[in-house]
Amino acid sequence: MVKELDKNYVPKNSSMAPNIEEMENLGKQMENRRTGEELKEEYGKKSDPIQDDPKDL
Repeated sequence: MVKELDKNYVPKNSSMAPNIEEMENLGKQMENRRTGEELKEEYGKKSDPIQDDPKDL
């Protein structure tokens, strides 16, 4: 049986974006995120391997 939560329940670990302003800010950050190639060319770094496709490693 699944326990239903109260409509005003707030999880203790918060949430990814608590309001529309934060959601818009996160969207802007994602738009300007560097690609793996940009990281490699500009900084000599690799992107997080967990986020890469295994065939690309």
